[in-house]
Amino acid sequence: MPLRRIAGGPLIRPGDLPDLPPDLVDVSSVFNPGAARIGGEVVLLLRVQTRGRETFLLRATGREGFGPFAFDGAPVRLAGIEALPGRVHHVYDPRLTRLEGDWYCMVAVDIDDGCRLGLARSRDLAAFEWLGLVSRDDTRNGVLFPEKVGGRYLRLERPNRVVASGEPPTGDTIRLAASDDLLDWKPVATVLRGRPHSWDERIGPGPPPLKTRAGWLLVYHGVATHFGAANVYQAGAALLDLADPSRVLARSRRNFLEPRESWERVGQVPNVVFPTGLLADAEDADGCAPPDAGVLLYYGAADTCVGLATGTVADLLDACAD
Repeated sequence: MPLRRIAGGPLIRPGDLPDLPPDLVDVSSVFNPGAARIGGEVVLLLRVQTRGRETFLLRATGREGFGPFAFDGAPVRLAGIEALPGRVHHVYDPRLTRLEGDWYCMVAVDIDDGCRLGLARSRDLAAFEWLGLVSRDDTRNGVLFPEKVGGRYLRLERPNRVVASGEPPTGDTIRLAASDDLLDWKPVATVLRGRPHSWDERIGPGPPPLKTRAGWLLVYHGVATHFGAANVYQAGAALLDLADPSRVLARSRRNFLEPRESWERVGQVPNVVFPTGLLADAEDADGCAPPDAGVLLYYGAADTCVGLATGTVADLLDACAD
């Protein structure tokens, strides 16, 4: 297989988190982290749920990314989000991108009329400034490219246009959007579509795309829905053209990571691996990760704990050509 899980089970379990009264006490789940590297330290921005199913973001730091992790003494505050009109039910699934000297955090925001993408900015991944809601329609899984392409900021996202009886809206396409200021975004093109009767019938972007000489490397999640009794969340990869990321150069025919361990198959939402953080340990002068660079892929497992799989950029590129 292209990537290998670390030994010893999940990287972070709910029981690993310290009690942080009044909000985070005996938490129910920790999953879907955004990931960043600052020097020799890896920073994870964790999605944490309480017994009341309230959602918080918590920062964790660890040398080399394998743990043990030190957890902040309080949840992350997105300064300014309180000015949003109406009620904000949940802020979750952070994705972290280094762009023009700052860190940007794209999050999903549940409000009364659906889900929107929100954006926050940070100098140091400790304090965050809320910039606002940055999608008009129901959208999730927003990920920023780490540089402008063709003079514009770009992101990948999943429009939520698929509605099944009794379930929240979801999506079966990955769309490219562009902006001049990071706040006002316009759709550009559909990049990928779900493949019926395959492992990726419904899809969404995973971590922010990784720049390589071969193209933009996108790890994405796919959901097999045709089992009837259960949806199965898996991970695959696609390679997008550097100059025109709406053009797909290659796409994995098979997943490279699927629920096999007990902690991936049993939990708050069974049968889930959900990739959200991808770090390469080297890049060249143009910001491209070389094929022999090591990678760390962080993912949510069964919406309950955090998993980690390791490999190389070449492993993921090979998966695209599978």
